[in-house]
Amino acid sequence: MATIRCREQCFESIQAVLFDKDGTLAQVEGYLRLLGEARSHALFTKEPSLTTQRTALPTTPPLMEAFGIGEGQLNPTGLLAVGSRQENEVAAAAYLAEAGWSWIAALEAAQDAFAQAEATLSPKVEKTPLIEGTAELLDRLTANTIQIGIVSADLHREVATFIKHYALDEVDWFCGASSDYLAKTHPDFLTFACESMSVEPQQTLVIGDSASDLLLASRGAAGFLAMVGGWHSPPMIKPVKEVKMTQFWHLAEVEVFV
Repeated sequence: MATIRCREQCFESIQAVLFDKDGTLAQVEGYLRLLGEARSHALFTKEPSLTTQRTALPTTPPLMEAFGIGEGQLNPTGLLAVGSRQENEVAAAAYLAEAGWSWIAALEAAQDAFAQAEATLSPKVEKTPLIEGTAELLDRLTANTIQIGIVSADLHREVATFIKHYALDEVDWFCGASSDYLAKTHPDFLTFACESMSVEPQQTLVIGDSASDLLLASRGAAGFLAMVGGWHSPPMIKPVKEVKMTQFWHLAEVEVFV
């Protein structure tokens, strides 16, 4: 077991660290903004009325604002940055349904638009490089016999590709969105992750960049580190009473001791 220190907080008797991927280990802001724009334009082709301006942002169609895109910026707490692909598809389909589409047709159209958009930006992994300090932190954890997991709302196959592409051999276990696994937001996901790594939740630390990562930690982890330096406008994650946490900007701030 080891002690992990970051700024004013120390987390003792840690056996495993669960990392979020996008925005925590991978730089994704630029890619996600382009992806959201591509998805929106593919949907505009299917339903031109979606370009109608109805919001306070005069240059941003409502659909793009729903994704969290506005004035050339991406909201790090918005749907595109935090939500799963399925959640984004449902949100997009809702706009088509509002325009008069049947629900099944709207879902199919959203899925098709998303596939078109992703094809224009493939492969994702080459456009989402490691955040500075990632490799060094993983090395420090491994040197102190701490297990490393990656949990993500990204597709499971994309998480696997990310680990392989950047040779993250230190990763012991990972889980992305898949019909074969619990969703990261499922109330039992932390238990599932810890059982998969043969560790106790109380000896596990979560490191992520969103309120959903904090929620994961609140379901039994020893604590939470909010790594917000991966965004142009860092999100501010509001603490909750039952979780010991701190917010930081650079992975180099995480210290590990035996």
